[in-house]
Amino acid sequence: MKQSVYRLSRTIYLKRRLHLLITAGPTREPIDPVRFISNYSTGVLGYTLAKEAKKKGYKVTLISGITDLNPPPGVKFVLVNTASEMYKEVKKFFPSCNCLIMTAGVCDFQPVKVKREKIKKESLGNLVLRLKRTPDILYEMGKRKGRRTLIGFALETDNLLKNAKEKLRKKNLDLLVAQRLEKNKTPFGNTEVSVILIHKDGSFQKIPPCSKSRLAKIILGKIKFL
Repeated sequence: MKQSVYRLSRTIYLKRRLHLLITAGPTREPIDPVRFISNYSTGVLGYTLAKEAKKKGYKVTLISGITDLNPPPGVKFVLVNTASEMYKEVKKFFPSCNCLIMTAGVCDFQPVKVKREKIKKESLGNLVLRLKRTPDILYEMGKRKGRRTLIGFALETDNLLKNAKEKLRKKNLDLLVAQRLEKNKTPFGNTEVSVILIHKDGSFQKIPPCSKSRLAKIILGKIKFL
């Protein structure tokens, strides 16, 4: 009995010391003062993970692009706009975290030059944008991982397992949540999803359709801290 109470107390104590860093939502890469490049990410899974992690007793920092969601109570919340801003904030909090969960839909490209004035369609024929790569946040954190746990996500249109395993290896991840983009079925927002969890050792687990709340609990259950 005493040993059970001790283990429970120790678990609660350690959880309160453990820091989860979670990114969520889309980034926006400006073209001019009124236009930007972005994606369909809504932030639902990242915010749900932050909520569930807080309920478990973890210290949670949520870095998010602009969404329609309210951050969970008790979570340290940092709002960003661009990929570069998210990279800066992740670098800031990464040294103090035990686990990074990167659910954010970070834009891979940004315009080489942002126009200071609104681009007038009357002054142009076809508009050609020159793009450059944005920072690969997860790759950079993987290089300085240390003993931290890194979890990434992959949404693919084809060769799901092959592409996901390559991403896991390249970015030095412990777990990758892979999902195929299916025709006429959106994975964005508050919808059911079916994913494959791929572990660092190459093993994988298929998760049948479930809510994002259920998926968040499954992911958190895979984190090996204690």
